[in-house]
Order: sequence, then structure tokens, then C-alpha cells
Amino acid sequence: MSAQEKSLFMTFLMTPDMANFSGHVHGGAILKILDQVAYACAARYSKSYVVTASLDQVIFREPIQVGELVTFKANVNYVGRSSIEVGIKVIAENLTTQESRHAISCYFTMVARGTDGQAREVPPLILETELDRRLFEAGKMRKEMREEIIERNRKLHVGMPD
Repeated sequence: MSAQEKSLFMTFLMTPDMANFSGHVHGGAILKILDQVAYACAARYSKSYVVTASLDQVIFREPIQVGELVTFKANVNYVGRSSIEVGIKVIAENLTTQESRHAISCYFTMVARGTDGQAREVPPLILETELDRRLFEAGKMRKEMREEIIERNRKLHVGMPD
């Protein structure tokens, strides 16, 4: 698998209809784009329809301004049997000053689905570089942490009404 098939870059201009009451781009507008970018990256990698299973560690580091050009750098970090972790780094660029800054980071877990709607096996991730191996191990750790949190929450809610 080449880097071309496991990475994706998408760029959007932030427009006034995306603004919140403070004049910055609304976090919800960014989350919608993040989900679309994660979908495109995972679907291209797996060559199948994918659905969002989880969104982890959304870190809004810097506000994004209306009028900025925003690049979403997506990469397949980890692959399970049918799941694909996509890490996304968001870079905002002021077109007037040409200053760029790292605005947001997050991790999506997408699950491949077959035409029958059931989970579908995805190709294994070929780790070509040391960075690929580190990203894979970090993704594996996040998956294990998610599973532990789910189990702890389940235990806390045993016997509670719906």
C-alpha cells in the first residue's frame, strides 16, 4: 500500500456561513468537515463504504477565522479487522499574512461495511517507515484505552435505569 492510498489532504475556505457568535468558525462546522475527511480517507484506503464508530481526542488548539484557508491532513494510522483509525491534523492559513498554524488534531475510528451492511475486513496496513510503526502503536494504544473506558462505563451503569 503506498502512502498515496493511506493519506489524504483536503482544503476548504472558511466562509461567513460557518461563523459562530464570536466570529470564529463554529466547532460544529469543523467537526462536520472532519467527519467527511475521515470518511474519504478510510473509504479510499478500504475501497468500501465506512461509518464513523468513534471520535477521540479532539483538541481545538487555536480558533479558526472566517476567510482562512484550512487544510485537513488525514492519515490511516491503525487498522484492525474492520476498523480504521484516521488521524487528522488541521492547519489554518491566513491568506493575507500567509501565516500557518496547527489548529486542531483528532482521531476517528471508522468501520468498513459491505453491501449487506455488515462489518467488512480491511487490508492490513503496511508499515513502511519508523513513523508508520509509531503511529500504528499509538493507534493500537488508543483502541485499547477506548475498550477499557467502554468496559468501565458499562460496569458503572449496571443496574441503572435507561
